[in-house]
Amino acid sequence: MREVVNQILKIENILKTRNQTNSKLKKYNKGSLIHKKQMQFHKCKKRNRWVFGGNRSGKTECGAVETVWLARGIHPYKENKKNISGWIVSLSHQVQRDVAQNKILEYINPYWIKEVVMREGRKSSAKYGIIDFILIKNVFGGASKLAFKSCDQGREKFQGTSLDFVWFDEEPPQDIYRECQMRVMDKKGEIFGTMTPLKGLTWVYDEIYLNQCADSEVWSIFMEWNDNPFLNKEEITHLTQTLSSDELESRRYGRFIHNGGLVYGEFDPSIHIIEPFNVPTEWYDNISIDPGLNNPLSAHWYAEDFDGNIYVIAEHYEARQTVLYHASKIKEICQTLNWPLFQGKVRALIDSASNQRTLAGEKSVSELFNDCGILVSTSVNKDLFSGINKVKWFLKDVENKTRLFIFKSCVNLIREIKGYSWGNGEKPMKKNDHALDELRYYLMSKNSRTEKPNKTEIQKNKEKLIRKIKNTNF
Repeated sequence: MREVVNQILKIENILKTRNQTNSKLKKYNKGSLIHKKQMQFHKCKKRNRWVFGGNRSGKTECGAVETVWLARGIHPYKENKKNISGWIVSLSHQVQRDVAQNKILEYINPYWIKEVVMREGRKSSAKYGIIDFILIKNVFGGASKLAFKSCDQGREKFQGTSLDFVWFDEEPPQDIYRECQMRVMDKKGEIFGTMTPLKGLTWVYDEIYLNQCADSEVWSIFMEWNDNPFLNKEEITHLTQTLSSDELESRRYGRFIHNGGLVYGEFDPSIHIIEPFNVPTEWYDNISIDPGLNNPLSAHWYAEDFDGNIYVIAEHYEARQTVLYHASKIKEICQTLNWPLFQGKVRALIDSASNQRTLAGEKSVSELFNDCGILVSTSVNKDLFSGINKVKWFLKDVENKTRLFIFKSCVNLIREIKGYSWGNGEKPMKKNDHALDELRYYLMSKNSRTEKPNKTEIQKNKEKLIRKIKNTNF
């Protein structure tokens, strides 16, 4: 009986402390105005999440709320724990006081605070000083510890502690980031960052945005002024007119600035990257291959729906392997997809350079693929600039419509298209473009819809009926 009473008292205590909610926290993303990208961040279950946002886009706000939710044990989208330990990392103590610390205190009810230890200033007016750490009551009992750290302290000050999470408010040096990764490892904790990329193509660009290591726990999103429903639209228009194009890229859109500029600036991960779905076999179209030995061989599977939209649905991307190995992997993926065969062989496009024979080999790469059951066609249009324009058209056509969608499982194509940039001359940098080469080969084999004859109303209605029938099979 006593055990039941204790459980009831515990539940009542949790409900009581939950009801004593900070008014600003209670109103966060509630009501008629919802910051949708903030909610995407909070709902994401990945353990390494980053928001790249312009100034005033709402990025720091969601970092502060995430921190308070975790510390209090009231996160609405995650499994909550008691006695959480986390770090809030700023560039300097002054920035800490003015930004992250200030935001966190705005979302904390004074009743929740058990202890405040100051680095500078008085506890009675903590917001005007610099906090060392703060103990916050957790709804499951005990207290969570939030410690404030500064990057200008150096890497050595980030050693030793075991943590549940680290929040980086703005971009840290890589050695400090790496040290913080070690701090959350034993608890399988999480790292999240909110930053405006003002430093150019740093380690964050490679490791987080491009995700060069294909870490399944890395996730990122961009926030810009229009994503924040609380900003005045007239002010957005006015300030947009006063900033240079480079300043707009970083300060409004939160994008990384390339010296030569992005080749595919039209690419938007939130639009062009989609969740995989069961593609009707009637949509299956072709496979495109860019061969490589020391460099990666890239192969992708392409489908086209009845509206001419292209879907990249599967990927094989690997270096330092034989043609026999690659052919085996390609056939495995085809079997998984139930990909159609032609006279018992897989058909694919391939770079015409694969027809060349070397002094060391009796057969060309294309001949070796044919011997392995991959019937390759080398009749591809390799014109670079026509191909780039074709890709751009599929990313955003003359009517501003998207015609190219990439399954999120095609991580290497996504990484390459994100980072493809112009060199000092008039050509793109010849780096990390293997998947992009064969994407061009494939799209250059297609007639864009602007080149197709206009359809009659009967033809359009017929296609709508076909799509309706096909959609019932998903």
